[in-house]
Amino acid sequence: MRQNTVKRALVAFALALPGAAIATVVAAPAAHADGCYTWKRDLYQGRSGDDVRQLQIRVAGWAGRGGIVRIDGDFGPETTAAVKRFQTAYGLRSDGVAGRQTFTKLYQLQDNDCTPAHFSYRELDDGCGKGGWSGGPVSATDTKATAVRTMWKLEALRRGLGDKPLNVTSGFRDSSCNKQVGGASDSQHLYGNAADLTSGSRSLCEVARASRDHGFSGIYGPGYAGHDDHVHVDSRRENNRDTSTNRTSWAAPDCGVSR
Repeated sequence: MRQNTVKRALVAFALALPGAAIATVVAAPAAHADGCYTWKRDLYQGRSGDDVRQLQIRVAGWAGRGGIVRIDGDFGPETTAAVKRFQTAYGLRSDGVAGRQTFTKLYQLQDNDCTPAHFSYRELDDGCGKGGWSGGPVSATDTKATAVRTMWKLEALRRGLGDKPLNVTSGFRDSSCNKQVGGASDSQHLYGNAADLTSGSRSLCEVARASRDHGFSGIYGPGYAGHDDHVHVDSRRENNRDTSTNRTSWAAPDCGVSR
């Protein structure tokens, strides 16, 4: 977790104002709304482009039970459904159209480095403490970008658990780190595509069960060998660079999670 930025405080203040005041405080600087990414048009089913892709990254954690949101820049039915779930989760009008209110909430949630409010690069960085994003099967740039996608799904999972903190005990691992900790030879951690989680306020089973609804195709937790003290989540179904079959794999037997 990190402290709220001044940006988030100002947007939250604006959201509490009457409609006319919101127009003055929020709408006026729309062209420079955020240091990470600014949307310049409403998005809805049928639209395409990089702005759709940027939206998909941020709502992929709202894919629904066992689903995924493909980060392909095409606003189709799965993106519409994810936007609706995002809107419902944050008390917005749930119409599946990403417009001013949806973007304002996203600006409130993201920091200038494009990471979400409650997770940071530092948390998803090399699991053995060396730091950096190199040493895996793909470039450091690609690994870091994948880690951002992982963080946005974690942000959705956190919201789904009542905005209670989640602790990342292991994120990206380079090859030597992965070998050191006994990770699988083609572990999703090597790609920035996974996180091991604990929580001080939710049971591991609550975390594992909730993960099914937030875009994670890999879930391992209590009852699965080596996972009784944490929950592993990943997006293996979307990883086209590993040597594994793109499929859903859930195994937390003690929690009734399997697939």
